[in-house]
Amino acid sequence: MNTNFIKLTEPNSSILEALNSWDNDQTIIPFTRPSHNQAELDRRENMSLEDLTKRLEDHHMYLIYHNDQLIGEMNYVVNPPYLFKKEPGTAWIGITIGEAEGRGHGIGYTAIRYIEEQIKKQGLHRVELGVFEFNHQAQKLYQKLGYKEIGRIEQFTYWQGQMWTDIRMEKYV
Repeated sequence: MNTNFIKLTEPNSSILEALNSWDNDQTIIPFTRPSHNQAELDRRENMSLEDLTKRLEDHHMYLIYHNDQLIGEMNYVVNPPYLFKKEPGTAWIGITIGEAEGRGHGIGYTAIRYIEEQIKKQGLHRVELGVFEFNHQAQKLYQKLGYKEIGRIEQFTYWQGQMWTDIRMEKYV
C-alpha cells in the first residue's frame, strides 16, 4: 500500500475541486457534516479558494494520497468551542476519505495514526472527535485506535428520516 500524507499549505484549484466534490457527494455527506433536516442534507456547498486559504489559518490540513491519487483529507483544530470536554490543549480531528476506492483498505487507520503523531509533535496530548451513532464502521475504527466515549449529544444530525446522536470520543496521545 503506497499511502502518503502532505500538509496543505498552498491550496490550488485542483485540490479545491476535490474537496468541493467530496463536500457535495451525497453518499458521504451524512457521515461528514451534521444536518437538521432533509433540506440541509441535500444542500450543496462550494468553498472558494479564499475560503480554503482562510480555513488554513486555524486548521492543520493534510491531504491523503494513495498510489499518487488524492483520495481524502484530514485536519485538526486546537481548542475549538464545540469540544465536549473543554480541556485546554485539545486537538479536534476530522477525516474524509472522499474517493470510494480509498475506503475499506486501512487507509483511515493509517491516516489517524499519522495525524496523532503530528498533534503530539505540536505538544498537544489530547484528541477529541465526534462520530454519528449510525456510523458503526468509524466507531469501530476509533475504538481500535484507543478512543473512548466521553459523552453524547442527542438529536444532533438528521439522516434517513430521523435525528441521530453525536458520540464524542477522546484519546490521550
